[in-house]
Amino acid sequence: MSYEFILTHAELAPQVAGIQLNRPRELNALNLQLMGEIKVALEQFDADDSIRAIVIFGNERAFAAGADIKQMAGRNAVDMLKIDQFSTWDSIRRTKKPIIAAVSGFALGGGCELAMLCDMIVASETAQFGQPEINIGVMPGAGGTQRLTRAVGKARAMEMVLTGNFISAEEAREAGLINKVVPVELYLDEAIKLARKVAEKSPIAIQLAKESVLKAFDSGLQEGLFFERKNFYMLFATEDQKEGMNAFVEKRKPEFKNR
Repeated sequence: MSYEFILTHAELAPQVAGIQLNRPRELNALNLQLMGEIKVALEQFDADDSIRAIVIFGNERAFAAGADIKQMAGRNAVDMLKIDQFSTWDSIRRTKKPIIAAVSGFALGGGCELAMLCDMIVASETAQFGQPEINIGVMPGAGGTQRLTRAVGKARAMEMVLTGNFISAEEAREAGLINKVVPVELYLDEAIKLARKVAEKSPIAIQLAKESVLKAFDSGLQEGLFFERKNFYMLFATEDQKEGMNAFVEKRKPEFKNR
């Protein structure tokens, strides 16, 4: 399938697919069509058994510098409600396979929210994260007040959301927002390396483990523990569990087949 605002890579590495945001003149600003294209591409990769992990990235200058303000400036509350743009974000969150964001340069507003929608984030030393929506008279609407607070805590999130201040990649790592900071020339390679490590595991186990971690954001402790336990027991009905444990006992590398 051809896209206007993204480039897809069916094999960035063995079993790893990629989605590159491709509006470089607009610093990869997230318009409705671009987000819709990400949704469709993720659905296709999710349905492809040869793919086990996905990397989303922009370019060295910007992951995404925010939402496309020109597309929203003239709209009223009823317009925004009818457009229901965040249903696309909800669909992206339901992607079963793990998604790693490779971030360089600006990850601001919707760009920061898109990175947080991914499961892990690898950033270059030049990366900057922020929710500057307050500067144009609005606030984050795609999870910025919720996921950011859960990642960095109330005080840091309040400062970023209420002042619009950015934080550096190193500050983001120290705050728990991202996984790793590397030189700019290595950020995509490191994200692919992380995706490859995940892709080597049992896809069924990865899917249920991802679901269980995300459940921690949506439930209380007891409900989350029940969900985790159910998924843990379910894995004992898979061939991959038998292969993984037998390989451990036999001191060899397991060969997972997603069964």
